[in-house]
Amino acid sequence: MATGPNQDTVVLGMEAYSPAEIQEKVEKLGVKKATMPFLPSFMLSIVAGGSIGLGGMFFLIVLADPTLSFAVQKVLGGVVFSLGLSLVMIGGAELFTGNCLIVMARANGQITTAQVLRNWITVWIGNAVGAMGLVFLIFMSHHPDLGNGAIAGATLKLALAKTAPDSVTIFFKGIMCNLLVCLAVWLAYAGRSVADKILAMTLPVAAFVAAGFEHCIANLYFLPLALLLKFTGHVPEGIDVAALTVNGVLHNLLFATLGNIVGGSVFVGGIYWLIYRKGLGGLHPLPERTPVQVVAAKAATGR
Repeated sequence: MATGPNQDTVVLGMEAYSPAEIQEKVEKLGVKKATMPFLPSFMLSIVAGGSIGLGGMFFLIVLADPTLSFAVQKVLGGVVFSLGLSLVMIGGAELFTGNCLIVMARANGQITTAQVLRNWITVWIGNAVGAMGLVFLIFMSHHPDLGNGAIAGATLKLALAKTAPDSVTIFFKGIMCNLLVCLAVWLAYAGRSVADKILAMTLPVAAFVAAGFEHCIANLYFLPLALLLKFTGHVPEGIDVAALTVNGVLHNLLFATLGNIVGGSVFVGGIYWLIYRKGLGGLHPLPERTPVQVVAAKAATGR
C-alpha cells in the first residue's frame, strides 16, 4: 500500500476545484474558445446542437406520459434532459448558452468584443444546424409516432406553449434559463471526474426545464420539429395548431436568445468576474499582453 506524500497528493486531488480555480479555468477557456479557428469551432457547435436535441428527445418521452403528475413529469423530464449538457461538457462541444461565459475573458481584455461576437454567431448557427439536423433524423425515424402519436402531441403542445407568451416574458424566461445553465457549467468545471461533472450539472438543468424557462438551442430542436409535424400533417386529433407559425417560432428564438445572453454573461459570468477577478484579484496575475493585443483592445474599446 502506498504511503507518504504521493498518497496525500492523490487524496487531496480528489477534492473539487475551488470557485477561484473555476474562475481562472473559465477565463482561459474563454480565450481558447474565442480564438479557435472557424472549422473546428463550427463543427463542435453542430455536435452541441445535436447533443442538446438528444436531451430534448429524451425529455419529450417523459412529457408524453399523461399518467405522471405535474411535478413528477416536470422534474423527471428535467433530469433526463440533462443528457444534452452532459454530452456537451463530457464529450466536448461548443454550446452557445455556455459560451456566454467567455465575457469573463473579454472583461479582462484578453479577447476583443469582435471575437466574442464572432464566437457567439458561429456557435449559434452551428448549434442550429446540429439541432435541426437531428430534427430531420428523428422525423425520418418516426420517433414522434411512439405511444400512438403521444410524442408528436407532446411536441406540438410544448411548441404552442413556447410561442404563445409575449416578448418580455420569453426574454425573462431566457434570463432565468441561462442563469441556471451557466451555473451548471460552472459547477461542472469544479468536478475532477465524469461522475462529478454529471452530478453537478443535473440539478440546475432539471430546475430550468421543470420551471419552463426558455433555452434557445433546445428550442431549435423542439420548435422546428413541431413545425415539421404540422406541415406534414402529423397532428394528433384534438390539437389545434393554427397558432403555431414560423413567425411565432422566430419570435421565441429571438427573445430567448437575448435573454440567454443576459442570464449567462451578466448574472453568472459578470458577477463571478466581479467577485473573483475584480474583487479578489484572481489566483494568479493575468498574463502580459503583447503590443498587438494591446492595440486590438484599444481599437475595440475606442480608447
